[in-house]
Amino acid sequence: MPGVEIARIAELLDPIVVAERQLEQISVYLDLLLKWNARMNLTAVRDPEQIVLRHFGESLFAARELFPDPDATGSLVDVGSGAGFPGVPIAIERPGLSVTLIEAHGKKATFLKEVVRSTRLTNASVQAIRAEEYVGVADVVTMRAVEEFASILPVSARLVRPGGRLACLLGSPQAAEAEGVIGECWRTERTVYFPGSTQRVLWIGQRAQK
Repeated sequence: MPGVEIARIAELLDPIVVAERQLEQISVYLDLLLKWNARMNLTAVRDPEQIVLRHFGESLFAARELFPDPDATGSLVDVGSGAGFPGVPIAIERPGLSVTLIEAHGKKATFLKEVVRSTRLTNASVQAIRAEEYVGVADVVTMRAVEEFASILPVSARLVRPGGRLACLLGSPQAAEAEGVIGECWRTERTVYFPGSTQRVLWIGQRAQK
């Protein structure tokens, strides 16, 4: 399946302005995704331009909402990373972050390692384990389109340091449930609809300091 020219990627992502080097990384990533998706189910979205608009667009939007400063530093863990969204685009967009991609499915983890290698992402790594097995906490934990949302959300929440944030890319009905699922030590920081969508939102919750 043919990919998408870099100039067209930039056009599709407008008004998000992406640097030339980052557009090149996105192009390499997209080509790999299309190639691997022909052999295994990484994403149900098959059209390359729709992948750019939805998967990359949502992920880059999340990057800028979570980290307005292009030089932001800190740690991010992406739970159930799958095809790499939103973790890989966030790592591309904010190179000062240390990003860990958690993916228990062996073949998907192999794909993610190939993406990290091919895009020369020095600030991202892959952990081929279940989120329950991950040792450590992060400033921000992300999750997107994860099955069994109500059961994985508390697991993801435990990986957030005190005062840190949990960011979920999901449907608006799930966002309404999120705070009740993860407990009293959390508050909703904000819920933002993705540009052009009336169904998909970025929900950001913050964990209490203690």
